[in-house]
Amino acid sequence: MLNLENWVLGSFLKLRSYLPGILMDNKKNKSVLHFLLSRRSNSARTLVKPSPDKPSIQKILTAAARTPDHGKLVPWRFLVLENMVMPKIASKILEVGVSRGVDPDKLRKSADTFLNAPLIVTVVSSPNSNHRIPVIEQQLSAGAVCVGLLNAAQAEGWGANWLTGWMAHDRLFLSEALCLCKNELVAGFIHIGTKTSEPFERERPDINNITSWLEL
Repeated sequence: MLNLENWVLGSFLKLRSYLPGILMDNKKNKSVLHFLLSRRSNSARTLVKPSPDKPSIQKILTAAARTPDHGKLVPWRFLVLENMVMPKIASKILEVGVSRGVDPDKLRKSADTFLNAPLIVTVVSSPNSNHRIPVIEQQLSAGAVCVGLLNAAQAEGWGANWLTGWMAHDRLFLSEALCLCKNELVAGFIHIGTKTSEPFERERPDINNITSWLEL
């Protein structure tokens, strides 16, 4: 009987220690909700130096890594491209693009996107095809990281934009320019820098048109 009483008392004390956190989780965070309801990506062309320093980037990446990840596989990683490496990346884009027959105007635009970028965080999708968790779920987790990274950068006051382009799926570019493995792809090139203008609001989807309620 004494052991039972001790167990009940211990369980109660343990539950009571969780109560503040449980109650706190139920509180509304109006500032976060306001941010999510009003956020807007900044055009990459409007971003300039300075960009976040290393401690600031690590803070943003830490926030981005707190993302849904079925199986806790961490099927993604970060590759930070600072401004000094952009000419090399742009040169490789031109080289690979010419060999692929990419339209010259499109090719120049792709190269300029990197040449003019103050900083880019490449979110690399690194799924494990031998794991029980479907690859699609692992890739979706990488996409969620891109959203978290974009939001974290903007929450810190920086301008940010999520881009991809043909380079994100070109095997030659990925291996030679970014040294990615065969199973890896780019989920997103997240451009981060100082804002020079505020983005205009654009038309958003009508939630009623894209929402259905399953009824019994």
